[in-house]
Amino acid sequence: MTGRVAVVTGGTGALGQAICRRFLEAGATVCVPYAVPEEWDALPAHVPAEHRARLGGERVDVTDEAGFGGFVERVLARHRRLDVLVNAVGGFAGGDLAATSLDEWNRLMALNLSSAVVGCRAVLPAMSQAGYGRIVNVASRAVVPPAGGFIAYTVSKAAVITLTQALAREVASGVTVNVVLPSTMDTPANRRAMPDADRSGWVSPDAVAAAIALLASEAGGSISGTAVPV
Repeated sequence: MTGRVAVVTGGTGALGQAICRRFLEAGATVCVPYAVPEEWDALPAHVPAEHRARLGGERVDVTDEAGFGGFVERVLARHRRLDVLVNAVGGFAGGDLAATSLDEWNRLMALNLSSAVVGCRAVLPAMSQAGYGRIVNVASRAVVPPAGGFIAYTVSKAAVITLTQALAREVASGVTVNVVLPSTMDTPANRRAMPDADRSGWVSPDAVAAAIALLASEAGGSISGTAVPV
């Protein structure tokens, strides 16, 4: 990925940190739109010092089309290219349909689905013009097949899979769109949320980042419209 420019939403989270590290080690420049300044301040500690000069960030609401569009314009103005988008931002909430308020439903749809739509819409003009682009979305293995008990999460992440498969048929030649479906990831947040769970089947963020890196690389150019379980 030497010389490539990547935008990673959710780049300050556990998975996002692994993606940023993997991309930077592969030679890419990485731009992160973040929401929480303290999380952004902590990100460089997760990146080898020799790569930190190629890491940049800006506080941006990734669900706001105008705000995220402005961020992408500034990335293009500075680097003259944008090769990769990873939509890794997201959130989880439990609850069946009866227990899920409309506000909570809309929050999950915005965070998990609308953020991906906004991201794709912002980067596709530049990618189409360049004839090169890699978009990788992040859904969840838990929603295939659809599961109950966390229905807003299930529907929003399942919609990301459908978005990916449909968009892959719309994009210009040279642009690919794929989605990864991680099983439960071994992150500090999941360990806190499920302290008594059997973690033997959990997947590491580094393993998910490796799959994303393949899809985001030049070698992934023949892969598009796929849903990759990790």
